[in-house]
Order: sequence, then C-alpha cells, then structure tokens
Amino acid sequence: MHSRRAHPLFTLPIPALPIPAMLMAALLGLSAGPVAHADALDGVLEVRSAYASADERGVFQLFARIAYPVNDDIRAALKDGLTLSFNLDVVVSRERRWWMDETVEERHLTRELSYHAVSDRYVTRNLDPPGAGEQHSYATLEEALESLGTVDAWPFLISSGMSGARQYRVSLRAGVRRGRLPDTLRAIMFWSDDWHRESEWFSWSLQR
Repeated sequence: MHSRRAHPLFTLPIPALPIPAMLMAALLGLSAGPVAHADALDGVLEVRSAYASADERGVFQLFARIAYPVNDDIRAALKDGLTLSFNLDVVVSRERRWWMDETVEERHLTRELSYHAVSDRYVTRNLDPPGAGEQHSYATLEEALESLGTVDAWPFLISSGMSGARQYRVSLRAGVRRGRLPDTLRAIMFWSDDWHRESEWFSWSLQR
C-alpha cells in the first residue's frame, strides 16, 4: 500500500458599513492585478489510509482517513461567506498484464463546508447519495475537517460484476475547491480558481 500527502484587519479612515475582510482585500488588490489566494489552501492534503471491505450483500464499502489543510485564511474565508467543496474520486481498475489497466468503475463523493454566523458553527452537507442533503454542525473548524476526512462504509462497488479470475485495484484521490460565493464577493472573484487542490492518488489491490 502506498500513497501517491491573521486574517488582516483593515481600519477605514472614515465610518463605513462593515465589509467582509476578503472583499476588502480584493478591493485593495485590484490595482495590483489579480487577487492571489494561492497560499489559502497551503498545508497537508493527503489520503493517509484507505481500504475496502465487502458486506454480506457483496457491496464493497470504502473506509478512509484524509487530512485536509486548515489555517487562518480558510477560517476567515468561511466566516466571510465562502463555501468550500470537498471531493473524493474513486477509480476501480482491472489489472491487465500486457496492456494498460481497464477502468471498470468510477465514483465521486461531494460534500460542502460552510460557516453559519448566527449559531457560530461550521456546517457540513452531503451532496451525493446515499445521504444526500444530510447536514451536521461543529463548534470548530478542526472538528468539521476531521469529520469530512473520515469516510466509513461508503458503498462504491458491487462484487457481482467482477471476474473471479482477475485482479482489481482501487485508487482514491481527495480534493478541495472553492464552492459557492456570497453575493458580495461573486463579482470580484468569479474568475479566480486558486481555491483548488488535490491529493496524490492512494492505491491498493482489492481483496475479495
């Protein structure tokens, strides 16, 4: 098994309505060119462990632990209204001796993370079945990211479609990208795709 792993405060010189910190940073940076967010997702992003196990119905379920980056930039962006999207890509391939492996199944799991200002909690939401629409809230960003990085018993493959004489390999990749933008930021940041990172592929042979 192998693995392929302050927010500035601006003081306005005259009284003004509160402006989200990210919007203020974007406004101040317009004269210098595109807003740079390349460092916003710096930090660890890796699949630390993963395996698959078949249940009594012959459905393979994924178990994985993923480390996502966490820093003050991400915390500030969420509190300014940004939504982050967390993606898992799973590819099952049939190993072939004399040719490239054949992809037999591709599955994707997408979840969102946002900040709810009224309750002062971080909210995760599943976008894909099973569990689509399911929400959970957490007191800290670290707790929310730990939950997002824990995958337990996610069904992704039915064993009945597999040949008993063939060997199969599972590859898993995690990603995080910018999701929905608040209205105040949409006009300024719609062209920026810096909020996007992916882990290396984590692969292992499927045991049946």
